[in-house]
Amino acid sequence: MTMTEAQLPETASINYADEIETVIAGMAEEGKVMFGQGEAGYLWKFKYGTVAVFVQLTGQTDDDTFRVWSPVLPLPAKNEPELMRLLLQMNWEQTFEARYAIVDQEVIVVASRTVADLSPVEISRSITIVATLADDSDEPLAEEFGISN
Repeated sequence: MTMTEAQLPETASINYADEIETVIAGMAEEGKVMFGQGEAGYLWKFKYGTVAVFVQLTGQTDDDTFRVWSPVLPLPAKNEPELMRLLLQMNWEQTFEARYAIVDQEVIVVASRTVADLSPVEISRSITIVATLADDSDEPLAEEFGISN
């Protein structure tokens, strides 16, 4: 016997902020997490390996945004055309749902999506992917491209 959607029991809505805090608590070094809440929503910052990871939740409605990012290389860098080519190749080959981008004179790893249908598994996966990619790539990128003089 199958149930129609109208017959399915209502599930409790997900508290995205609680889910994010649970994931971060398991990843943050020494349990140190900075947290703020304001007009832009919720913002967390924690250290993972050699990088700082930021998580933003603009609100709890379907139209709000869940974003995770981590800076990996300040700009300007040496041989930026080669760096940009490498970042585009890495976006294709190894970033999963995340991507490399540039914001405020920094190369970052970022994953972003609307809150609509966001699951706890996706929250965990996005934070883990961004933190891991950033931690794995920041030192090799700095070594090869460093800051331009």
